[in-house]
Amino acid sequence: MNIQHNISLKPYNTFGIDVAAKHFVAISTLEELTAVLSLKDYPNKLILGGGSNMLLTKDVDALVIHINIKGISIISETEDSVLVKANAGEIWHDFVLWTLNQDYGGLENLSLIPGNVGTSPIQNIGAYGVELKDVFESCEAIHLQTLKLHTFNKAACNFGYRNSIFKQEAKGQYIITSVTFKLSKTNHELHTNYGAITTELEHMQVSNPSIQDISKAVISIRNSKLPNPKDIGNSGSFFKNPVVSKDLYLHLLHQFPDIPSYPVSETEVKIPAGWLIEKAGFKGKRLGDYGVHKNQALVLVNYGGAKGSDILKLSEIIQQTIQRIFNISIESEVNIL
Repeated sequence: MNIQHNISLKPYNTFGIDVAAKHFVAISTLEELTAVLSLKDYPNKLILGGGSNMLLTKDVDALVIHINIKGISIISETEDSVLVKANAGEIWHDFVLWTLNQDYGGLENLSLIPGNVGTSPIQNIGAYGVELKDVFESCEAIHLQTLKLHTFNKAACNFGYRNSIFKQEAKGQYIITSVTFKLSKTNHELHTNYGAITTELEHMQVSNPSIQDISKAVISIRNSKLPNPKDIGNSGSFFKNPVVSKDLYLHLLHQFPDIPSYPVSETEVKIPAGWLIEKAGFKGKRLGDYGVHKNQALVLVNYGGAKGSDILKLSEIIQQTIQRIFNISIESEVNIL
């Protein structure tokens, strides 16, 4: 265990924001994590995984603990399904590709989402009609105060749209150390009706897709819309898609006949935040070293030297504008520190 001091966090966040951690340590085992959490000399601690869901706006006056626990194992299996446990430090997309190489189904629609396995349950990551909760079996998490390891099943996680117990009543209380997924081995349930997957499969000349084909389609779509954080700093979708009343939607439909929507219930619909932001004129808008991506209005970007506070201010301007034009409040998906 090597604690370093005054370390730049630029390599550890996908926005590429250059702020400093007063103290920094990378841990690769559960025993190391327990030991670090026990240190009394560093009362303030910040947990950092893949750094894909955060916007750093200032230097971090704390001990930053980078979770780098690796490992994938099969817990149990039947003829039809398998329980796979992945440790928190595994890169999410690498893990998805591993499952596909084993012909395990369930994660293909979640291909190329940035971040690590350990942070995936926190916001119940989702894409193209699939959410993490659909394949989630359980997760293990260490309590920051008692240092005891707890197991959370699906019901205990209280999953919602980009939400979980770890963002609500248990926020800041636990560190997820591993996640177990229930994946299919046969009779894979394919999800091809959301977004442009069907169109992309047709472009690929695939009429009877496999889970691997769906993953390739999703990767192609995401690459065409979303910038690679290695090239342009970003955290993927910055905003959640808002859920509004059907009455408000019907009112907006008179003003904006092309407004898209997805039914949530008999009384509510989901409206794509990207459409709202684009309609408000922000898509492709650049302000020096930061702005809104030209291909996807949901993505705020750092072109190379932006401060986190700059991107935060832009996000607030977007939120205020959407509220004024559409009477809709859009929330950030990203944790702002």
